[in-house]
Amino acid sequence: MNHAPEHHTPQGVTAAAGFRAVGITAGLKASGTPDLALVVNDGPAKNAAAVFTTNRVAAAPIHWSRKVIADGRAEAVILNSGGANACTGAEGHANTRATAEATADALGVDAGDLLVCSTGLIGEQLPMDKITAGIGTACAALEAGSGPDGGADAATAIMTTDSVPKQAGFSCAGYAIGGMAKGAGMLAPGLATMLVVITTDAALEAPELDAALRAATRVSFDRADSDGCMSTNDTVLLLASGASGIRPDLAEFTDGLTGVCTDLAHQLIADAEGAAHEISIRSFNAASEDDAEEVSRSVARSNLFKTAIFGQDPNWGRVLSAVGTTAAAFDPDELDVAINGVQVCRAGGIGEDRSLVDLAGRKVLVEIDLHAGEAEATIWTNDLTHDYVHENSAYSS
Repeated sequence: MNHAPEHHTPQGVTAAAGFRAVGITAGLKASGTPDLALVVNDGPAKNAAAVFTTNRVAAAPIHWSRKVIADGRAEAVILNSGGANACTGAEGHANTRATAEATADALGVDAGDLLVCSTGLIGEQLPMDKITAGIGTACAALEAGSGPDGGADAATAIMTTDSVPKQAGFSCAGYAIGGMAKGAGMLAPGLATMLVVITTDAALEAPELDAALRAATRVSFDRADSDGCMSTNDTVLLLASGASGIRPDLAEFTDGLTGVCTDLAHQLIADAEGAAHEISIRSFNAASEDDAEEVSRSVARSNLFKTAIFGQDPNWGRVLSAVGTTAAAFDPDELDVAINGVQVCRAGGIGEDRSLVDLAGRKVLVEIDLHAGEAEATIWTNDLTHDYVHENSAYSS
């Protein structure tokens, strides 16, 4: 089934009924660009689910939000860029609590129902005077009416090294799903490195939302692997207002949600730091989906392969070398590899002339036939460029 959202579907976190959003400048970033976002669920339902980073070094907002989401309920989410609030000790945890309490007080809700997300540099305390003042400004703007661009403003405010805001949407049979994401580096599961807020006006309970979200992220964000580096702050939230009154079939809803997540995941890879190529690595005829995923991911994490693509060199030997490091079932003498439609490797050996491969465009498709079964999986990644090295060598300076 085609997961791509419809062309004219409203985008972003305010696409679904029952949600308001705002993005403002609180002065957290030296650039003076927007850096604080707020998304509020006006109900009638306040059901929610979330998936978080599996990094054992998790940021303070992760610990807080895990507790908030445990009962499957959330009133709102406050998000800041300009500081990850990770590896900040007891003060960092206190600052997350203070952020939640200040936002909850301004909204007139329980702080225990307030989700918190942060993104930016690890190992620095947040300027809480600016955060607190910004919360007041954001809540006042929300109360005054954030207007039709509230969702877009929120998507802009959560950007860090992103070059563009990222939004997606889906609508079907009277209900809608909308979402925003940030992320341009440290993109590797569990989850890709990101903050994502997805909203829906479908009438679904928290356990249903949780099942749908985990199914959707497994084949979308978990398949985006830019640089093999996992963040301390990964968060994907799904909030449901029930405002449409529509209770969709769960499989149908999961399919629509997967479309939104896949769209956002592709946008993350397209905006990866310094990337010149967006690469899809499809392994097929595998003994299992896990095998196919392992093979594709091994290639996606090969710096030799990624630099070859940057140099427009269809060096298929680097593909086979990566495949050979996996535990997947295959016979090395039966492997086939195609790059942008040219079968450069046939039966584990030389195929068509590699000079026939055109890598001048941004899109690259690598297809690996394992000849071991019927399963398949695709991992999305990008090349490794001079710009990526430059940006990440100077990130904290």
